[in-house]
Amino acid sequence: MTGFIHSFESLGTVDGPGIRFVVFLQGCPMRCKYCHNPDTWQAGAGSRYTAEEVALRALRYKNYFKNGGGVTVSGGEPMMQAEFVTELFKILKANGVHTALDTSGVLFDKNTADVLMKYTDLVLLDIKHIDDGEHKKLTGFSNKNVLAFARYLSDIGKDMWIRHVLAEGITDSDEYLKRLKEFTDGLKTVKKIEVLPYHSMGEEKYEKLGLDYPLKGMKPPAKERVENAVCILTTKEKHNN
Repeated sequence: MTGFIHSFESLGTVDGPGIRFVVFLQGCPMRCKYCHNPDTWQAGAGSRYTAEEVALRALRYKNYFKNGGGVTVSGGEPMMQAEFVTELFKILKANGVHTALDTSGVLFDKNTADVLMKYTDLVLLDIKHIDDGEHKKLTGFSNKNVLAFARYLSDIGKDMWIRHVLAEGITDSDEYLKRLKEFTDGLKTVKKIEVLPYHSMGEEKYEKLGLDYPLKGMKPPAKERVENAVCILTTKEKHNN
């Protein structure tokens, strides 16, 4: 089976635990306003590789995967190519490699997930917005599948990290952050919550692709707002006040 690959990162340090080989897949159904990788949107673009070819490329770096490292598949949206990811992870697990899936969860389908999760050690779940209406405004999609996927991971005992982009006036209100905290408190397998401050580094890509950047002029959140979000999402005492 072949997959459509956007790019590789040989020694990644921000997409899961330890040092990781990161595979960025091509194709994404969502159009998040703050997306910094619009070049990954188009399905069927990029370069074609078999799962075996990608696995062999990743295994060259296996000596670096000590202390919790491994392979992360990101995107785009990797669940657009769930069968390819399953085949890749199956090969990697047979070689003793830790696997992580970085996904929005928007394409959650239990039958597909049941197979994929057999070979997935960790899910990095990007919850774009806890409010369904605001999630639709931000991404073009409902968050119902996303939250259902989170509950599914909790129910089957699959470890997950929750990732949340903090964007001023969009996701940074205390109301939304407390609602997100309430939701994650109900999940049994959340090992980490990451607050990712919005940045505009993708704006240049939009210009090169001839696309209008939806959040032109928006600045990253102030340090105080980031600290506030981290406090709410990771400290029960703050949330309960």
